[in-house]
Order: sequence, then C-alpha cells, then structure tokens
Amino acid sequence: MAVNAPVWREIKASYAFVERNTNLSKRYWGWELTFLLYTVAQSASVIYIAYATPGAVGKHIDPHPFVLYLAIGALTWSYMANMFMAIAESVQWERWEGTIEYTMMAPINVFTYIVGSCLFGVLYGLVRTSLVLVALIFLFHLEANPAGLLPALAIVTLGSVSFIGLGIMAATLPLLFTEKGAQMTYVIEACLLLISGVYFPISVLPSWMQPLSHLSPATYVLSGIRDVLLKHPTSTIMVHTLVPLAVIGILTVPLGFWVFSWAEHYAKRTGRLKRTG
Repeated sequence: MAVNAPVWREIKASYAFVERNTNLSKRYWGWELTFLLYTVAQSASVIYIAYATPGAVGKHIDPHPFVLYLAIGALTWSYMANMFMAIAESVQWERWEGTIEYTMMAPINVFTYIVGSCLFGVLYGLVRTSLVLVALIFLFHLEANPAGLLPALAIVTLGSVSFIGLGIMAATLPLLFTEKGAQMTYVIEACLLLISGVYFPISVLPSWMQPLSHLSPATYVLSGIRDVLLKHPTSTIMVHTLVPLAVIGILTVPLGFWVFSWAEHYAKRTGRLKRTG
C-alpha cells in the first residue's frame, strides 16, 4: 500500500471500503440475521438472571435496577464487541473473499484501508446494537434516566475511538497467523469481557486481575454509562470517565496504525498474503 497522500483525500477514498464491507454484509444476510438473533437471545438470557435472583437468594428484592444494570452491560458490550470484531476481522474477510493480495498490493494508503474498516465497524456496531435495543425494550420495557442520554452518547463516542485502536491491532493477527488468526481475536474479546465489568462490578474480580480492568476502555465506558443512566450525570463522573478514555485513545490509535503497517510489511516479506488457510 502507498503511504503518502492528502489526508482529506484518503478519508474520502476510505468510503469505498465502507461500501464494499456493507455489500459483503448484504451478501451474507442470512448469517447476519442469525447472529442478530443469537445476540438478542444471549442478551435476554443474561437479563433474565435479574428476575431469577430473588428466588435464588430467597429474599424479596426489586429486580428492576438489576435488570437495567445488566441491560446496559449487554447493550454496551454488543456495540463495542461488534465494532471491535468488524474491525479485527477486516483482514480475514479479505482472505475469505480471496482479495487480500490485491488489496494489500493496491496503490492505496494503509490509512485509507484502516479508516474505511473502522468507519464500517462503527456503523455496523450502531446498526446491530440499535436492533438489539429495540428487541430488549420490547421484552423488558427498559427505562433509564433521560438526563443521562446525551452524556452516555458522549461516553460511547469517545469509547469507540479507544476501542478502534484495539481493533486495529487485533486485525494484524490474521496477517501474522494465516490459519487461526481470526480465532485469536475471539480470545482478546473474551479477555476484555472478563476484565471490563460487563455483567458485574470489577470489585468482585481477584485482586491481581483488577488492575488489568483499568487497561480496558470498556471498563470506563460501562462504568460511566451506568452512572449517568442509573444515577445522575455530574461533571465529576464525566471527567473520571472521559479523561481515561481520551488517554487510551491517544495511545492505542497511533499504536494500532503502526502495528498494522509493520504487520503488513512483514506479511509481504514472508509471503503470507498468498496463503488462504
């Protein structure tokens, strides 16, 4: 891939990758529908734990705050995970389609390819999560603090940038490990799910694992959204949420571009673009 061109032109050109990936999703609409149903079923299964809790502990407990707590975790993770995987699997899609060699050898900027993949990941995550949200509202009649909606949107926006950096780095795995690179990205997703407090507070994690949670942007996104939707948004909550997310984004996005560029050159030198295993 080329490396020098006006930034605005490259950003405009990146739309071609958004359009291409969108068309690929349309082609495999059956898989997309199946996976959407899987996500709804999985999210609903987790939320029903809130209704089962009073019977399990033998006490009368109002389950509705717990329902919203789990629903926020399910929806936020649905968006973050779908965005992360759409970016991380961008290279694997090239291998499946047999176009990886043509794309990587084309006279385009690596910036264009990555930005296009990231924009598609954000749109993909938003669309899928919106559909899951509609389904969960229908099933559970969810209600949140209206004053927290705009702060929650700000948190998700900045959190997306932080997750983009991680997704770009994960996208290098199918380049470096041609046979099972895509499956390795699932391991990263599972580790983030464990340490980020998606369905439980990070305080229940072992003491040695809790510091790892502070490295995940999902930890701050989930904590911030729950604070503004379940409680009341304050400037202190926003600062404690947005500042760490900004720092993670500033560090991981440039690092992700560098790692991907290095992996691309390494794959070309070692002949990994020709391999489609």
